[in-house]
Amino acid sequence: MSEYEESSGYKSKRKKKKRRKKRPFLTLFIIVLVIVGAVLLLKSSIFSVTEIRVEGNRYFTPSQVIDLSGVETGKNLIFEVKTRAAVKNLLTSPYVRNAKITKKLPGTVVIELEEREEYAAVASGGSYIVIDPEGTVLRTADEEPKITVLEGIEVASAEEGKPLKAQQSYMLTGTLKILEETNKLDFYFKKIYFSSAVVKAYIYDHYYCEGTPDGILANLPDIKKLAEEHYKQGINKGVIKMGNSGELFFDPRID
Repeated sequence: MSEYEESSGYKSKRKKKKRRKKRPFLTLFIIVLVIVGAVLLLKSSIFSVTEIRVEGNRYFTPSQVIDLSGVETGKNLIFEVKTRAAVKNLLTSPYVRNAKITKKLPGTVVIELEEREEYAAVASGGSYIVIDPEGTVLRTADEEPKITVLEGIEVASAEEGKPLKAQQSYMLTGTLKILEETNKLDFYFKKIYFSSAVVKAYIYDHYYCEGTPDGILANLPDIKKLAEEHYKQGINKGVIKMGNSGELFFDPRID
């Protein structure tokens, strides 16, 4: 091989090396360009929130849920909708047990709620403390709500979102068990009144069953059956009482 050929071969190798050195910068430039383009696309109006769906709500209206969450239409779904913050906002309400927020491309937000149920109302000081099946305080109402009212329970503390504390905690616990069983039986007490001696569970204004919480709980199926028979007969006044052996008997006279 001549000296010229050797020299030209050396030069061609140098050119190839120079080309190789330039390629990484070109690749990096393309990557940056793609990333910038993707960010600009994600920030574009294509991904603006156009729909907010609410599921699982019973107590709240959809608009109330949306307002409470803080999620807004027109905001960017990717960068401006903060799901954790929105869930935290929803959980500030005692009615919300749990919440989940899902983003669906290109512009939909789905809010799923698990709400607490209004279960009973404890009469206290001229107002009514509304609680859920676990005894959590939901709200305080001035007017009697259309749920079972509990009278005769002395309230120690009632803070929204926290369990109701009663002076006689056994009364509240026993009553919640009774209400749980009545729901299973598709049965309903309008009012439950507690005294130091007995419990009076009202089915109608002047028709009730009388006994201990445990006694009423144990006899609920028979109480329901007897009440249904009386309803068919047009009897809506009197007392269902329990004997020492647990048997039921009816007295048409009321105290």
